[in-house]
Amino acid sequence: MADLVIRGGKVVDGTGRAAFGADVAIEGDRISAVGRVDARGAREIDAGGRLVTPGWVDIHTHYDGQATWDSLLAPSSLHGVTSVVMGNCGVGFAPARPGPAEHDFLIALMEGVEDIPGTALHEGLAWNWESLPEYFDAVARRPHTLDLGAQVPHAALRAYVMGERGGDHAQAPTADEIAQMAELTREALVAGALGFATSRTQNHRSRTGQRIGSLTATADEILGIAGGLRAAGRGVLQFVSDFGDLDAELGLMKAAAERAGRPISVSLAQADAAPDRWREVLAWIERANADGVDMKAQTPARAIGLFLGLEGSLNPFARCASYRAIATLPIAERAARMRAPEVRARILSEAASVSAGPPGMIAGALGRLFQLGDPPDYEPAPETSLGAESARSGVPALELVYDALLEREGRGLLYLPFLNYAGGSLDAAREMLLSERTLPGLSDGGAHVSFICDASFPTFLLTHWCRDRRRGEKLPLEFVVRRQTRDTARHVGWLDRGVIAPGYLADLNVIDFDALTLRAPTIVRDLPAGGIRLMQRAEGYDYTVKRGVVTFESGESTGALPGELVRGAQLAPT
Repeated sequence: MADLVIRGGKVVDGTGRAAFGADVAIEGDRISAVGRVDARGAREIDAGGRLVTPGWVDIHTHYDGQATWDSLLAPSSLHGVTSVVMGNCGVGFAPARPGPAEHDFLIALMEGVEDIPGTALHEGLAWNWESLPEYFDAVARRPHTLDLGAQVPHAALRAYVMGERGGDHAQAPTADEIAQMAELTREALVAGALGFATSRTQNHRSRTGQRIGSLTATADEILGIAGGLRAAGRGVLQFVSDFGDLDAELGLMKAAAERAGRPISVSLAQADAAPDRWREVLAWIERANADGVDMKAQTPARAIGLFLGLEGSLNPFARCASYRAIATLPIAERAARMRAPEVRARILSEAASVSAGPPGMIAGALGRLFQLGDPPDYEPAPETSLGAESARSGVPALELVYDALLEREGRGLLYLPFLNYAGGSLDAAREMLLSERTLPGLSDGGAHVSFICDASFPTFLLTHWCRDRRRGEKLPLEFVVRRQTRDTARHVGWLDRGVIAPGYLADLNVIDFDALTLRAPTIVRDLPAGGIRLMQRAEGYDYTVKRGVVTFESGESTGALPGELVRGAQLAPT
């Protein structure tokens, strides 16, 4: 008898081949049979009329802190994700020398780069580790609903080796310090790190505005650390860059991958300032692969956009004195006060004179500011923007913004796409996703918690790209499933998952594809110290199975926590 049999589903097995009808049997944490299964299961799931897919593998998250205090790891776990990789963009909490100075530095960096409240991190992090192997042990001691893998974060590594110098740009590390960073990287990889991650973008700054230390890391430093990967004979490299000097930046990445002898990925999205630069990057990556370097770009499933709301950190009226006077009221009461004509008039008058912060940002982006809706429209037409509505109706745009935010008792959200939307559509995103030199990524699960919520990327890939898109071509279902299961898993060396076949890890989703629906994000206050974050749910995930155990039914946690910290690459089944 099998432990679990999923019967009569339409299996999309992660290999890219056409979907087929089959039963799936599970024994322990492994798939034991796919096809006609005559044996009964201790538990059976009727998957008639449903898709059966591998669990999603998200290789770009920031649960580094949350994983130490939270077992559920939402929002990712709410969207069929069964494996995540954290430690991206070079930020993390290990290695870390004991004492408040370095702890405060790493928290301020994570708060600034990834918008995770410092108050939550100060309260939630136990700091019962110093080295990366000790951090891995701390994460492993807590059971989770999904599997986690971690990388070596460059900024933390620098601070550990160089002290305060690791966070500034005045002095490069000495040869001895580079050797120490390389050796610590090698030790972490041997202990289970999946790779090494670094940031080379001006956008990554600490809470105090200090640019991330790795921004100006020299080639000697990067290549020296890459030597740690070569010495370990394992791991991947992950970069984020502004691509200011395309040949220099990509040339350094290629050289690092060659030195390490390991795969590399780099974050890539379409920027308004250079809307065709992504094509140049992909052409460069294509040439690197032709030279024998395993180089890919991680690309988002849609535009990366900001949410503006009265409860979030990007509140368009937060700098107005009349709003600040009521800002601490509960949201429903605050919204009621804001509807009063005299309060409305005062706040709008004050907002019109503010040129900095969100009001100034809104003034320059009205043509790309949209009401989100529920279900959300993540590919809104330019003519539906608040700027276009203002032009048609003659109503000042700030008034439209004000009224939109008061919807749903003050919980209305506005959506401002700022990457991957230069042409007012997702055509560029589709082209990137189609390239075999890209991987779906950049969900940033666990990060940007009060103004971005992209952990729903896996669900969006199915709903929008395979079923609902109206403003352009779609993507094949089997292709989309393969990309965010087998392909993402293989990139980080997890060859034991992402495919529905005997011997593979029993990580599965049973999905009512016709009913699969993304809901609008909402603000919840469940972080340590009462911190806020955006939460987004989906309907249509009938079951999520992790290591053979049902972890979610109809979108609700069963309480089962079979997830583990996965140490290093995993062998393919024989």
